[in-house]
Amino acid sequence: MATADPPHPTRPAGTPVRPSPGRGRRTARPPAARSWRTLRRRAVPYALIAPTVLALAAVLGYPLVELVLLSFQDMTRRELFAGTEPPWVGLDQYRTVLSDRFFWVVVGRTSLFTLVCTVATMGTAMLVALLLRRVAPWVRLLTGAVLVAVWAMPVMVAAAVFRWLVDPEFGVANWLLGLVPGVSFERHNWFEDPWQGFAVIAAVVIWGSLPFATITLQAALTQVPPELEEAARVDGAEGTKVFRHIVFPVIRPAFVMVTSLTAIWTFGVFNQIWLMRSGTPEKEYYLLGVHSFIESFAVNRYSTGAAIAVITVLLLLAGAVVYVRQLVRMGEAE
Repeated sequence: MATADPPHPTRPAGTPVRPSPGRGRRTARPPAARSWRTLRRRAVPYALIAPTVLALAAVLGYPLVELVLLSFQDMTRRELFAGTEPPWVGLDQYRTVLSDRFFWVVVGRTSLFTLVCTVATMGTAMLVALLLRRVAPWVRLLTGAVLVAVWAMPVMVAAAVFRWLVDPEFGVANWLLGLVPGVSFERHNWFEDPWQGFAVIAAVVIWGSLPFATITLQAALTQVPPELEEAARVDGAEGTKVFRHIVFPVIRPAFVMVTSLTAIWTFGVFNQIWLMRSGTPEKEYYLLGVHSFIESFAVNRYSTGAAIAVITVLLLLAGAVVYVRQLVRMGEAE
């Protein structure tokens, strides 16, 4: 036989039970309040990044717009000194540049130089970063300090040091190579042969790019779980297989980022060539940045140089698009 519930000690029998206002349901917010809160939450990232975007637009956007406009004009010394508006010529400057065979030689030389420097930089950085995982902490700390010092060194100082190393009269490189039996490098000029000269310039570029790549890859390697590597070795995997299937998938985003940035920076190299050739580089040493500068300020064809610079920017943007797409794909895969 069912028994009735006992009466509440503080409520008379028969009094209906009223639900508590704080139980059972949540007070709904008005639609206007919800939409305002959502809009404010979405606007916070844009508000935080707005000062950076405005600063970049002021520092880089205005010169870029002027550069593009100049490439559609025909600026000569007469307009420059008189302060008059140069005539508009439309796409004539681009037709002149793109129909020039020497321009495509420079494009091919720049692409080859970028490929060699990027591969050498990333290969060396990856090797150094892997070796730093196996050395004592004080060696790792000392190597990091040296890399930071190299990274902080101005390009002008680095170029002066390398010019001294390969100097025909007093260069250390010629002296060391001359110690090899049967090899004579006395008064050897490394820049007579463009291949040897570009090897020296590539060494300067790689030497300057190596610290950033090494430090970034070393930081990425710290994110690899040691237990995964140990489990792979217990299962019989060798060193190369462990790196390929365990280590590299973890550091791949950092590797792609550093590779793309290194390629973009190397593609626009100017200072190293200009300084190593004492401000008068021969045509055999022209890359796109040097070619644009010479056309603008040595030959005084300002609009032609602007057109070369715009084409260079477009090529760099193509590389940047590839870089962003790789990052997006990796983000979707994760």
